[in-house]
Amino acid sequence: MSIILNKKKLATNPLREAALDILEAGLLAIDTKKILKEKIGFEDGMLTIKSLSHLEIKPGSSVDINLKNFNRLYFIGIGKCALDGAKALEEILGNFLTEGIVIDVRDKKEAQNLKKIKYFQGDHPLPSKRNIEATKKVLGMVENLTEKDLIITLISGGGSALFELPVPGVPLDTLIAKTKELTAQGADIYELNKIRKELSQVKGGKFAQLCNRTKIISLIFSDVLGNDLSVIASGPTVLEEKDGRIQNILLLSNHDALIAMKNKAMELGFYTEIKTEKLSGIASEVGKKLAMERLDSKSCLLFGGETTVEIRGEGQGGRNQEMALSALLFIQPDTVLLCASSDGCDNTDFAGALVDRELFEKSKKENLSIAEFLAQNNSYNFFKEISDGGILTEKLGSNVSDLVIMLSK
Repeated sequence: MSIILNKKKLATNPLREAALDILEAGLLAIDTKKILKEKIGFEDGMLTIKSLSHLEIKPGSSVDINLKNFNRLYFIGIGKCALDGAKALEEILGNFLTEGIVIDVRDKKEAQNLKKIKYFQGDHPLPSKRNIEATKKVLGMVENLTEKDLIITLISGGGSALFELPVPGVPLDTLIAKTKELTAQGADIYELNKIRKELSQVKGGKFAQLCNRTKIISLIFSDVLGNDLSVIASGPTVLEEKDGRIQNILLLSNHDALIAMKNKAMELGFYTEIKTEKLSGIASEVGKKLAMERLDSKSCLLFGGETTVEIRGEGQGGRNQEMALSALLFIQPDTVLLCASSDGCDNTDFAGALVDRELFEKSKKENLSIAEFLAQNNSYNFFKEISDGGILTEKLGSNVSDLVIMLSK
């Protein structure tokens, strides 16, 4: 079964079908359970974490941890990859695992098979009361651990909102209002997380400090441009100064998805180039710029990154849908642009959207004003009303920022 639930409906021509196949290849490559089973080996109490980037060792090396050296092993997962990660690690670690807690956005029904790990469903993109209560449960679990214990964390995008405990004197309402204000101003993740760290008791390495003398192995899935570990989920285990008891390990980024997408595009016969892993800017401006690119025939350009939306109206949408809709006014013939969130949720039930001249002509026939929808930041309802372009997946349990594909016939 396809990850893209409406793939058959969207694939009305060969170029669209190719774009969807390429996206699907990228999404399959970043499946959390698959990645963990590929990169973590476990035999006779020895845990080996391989094919990674690490703060202290060379990329491609491995970290070995003898779990027999510890009395107890605890797992903490936060972010949109956490639940799938918990399922995989519970299976890998078996009886060595003592206890664990996960905070994710997925429905709690999806966590029913967890045995030793407790699941808390949280809210995103804004912090909430239940996020704070779940965070307190985590802090309660690690409160009395010692240097004879080990914590393995899995940290992923979405963790900044999900793992939260404001500093004394800062009420939740203030935190929410500040987040909304910065988001409306088009603040990027670096600007947003700088403020979040100042207002939090667990961000910016503060969680690691609360774990006292306990060793921490932190497995990190990046959704941040440049893979700055201190910014991913606001860096709960990343201290400013090196601490030998903490190992922060980058397991996955959008690079992994883009390589898989490049391989698929080449397999389909496209001359392919990864243009950047750090696409950024205002979504509407980036969309227009991409649409005006002149591609050679049978070409594929790939981009990873994250844009921001300038809030002008009160419509519904997400940065990928806004980028795609902005491009629709300028899209070249025999070209497809696809913009999608790697977690399957572009602030709506659409993961993103694809656009081409076929969709542009359809919008004219149906008298839909692209400019009016854009003026209200209402890209979601444009794609809903035209019943075309919007990409549907489930919440995917992966998150490596956004993926953009441009194809020419």
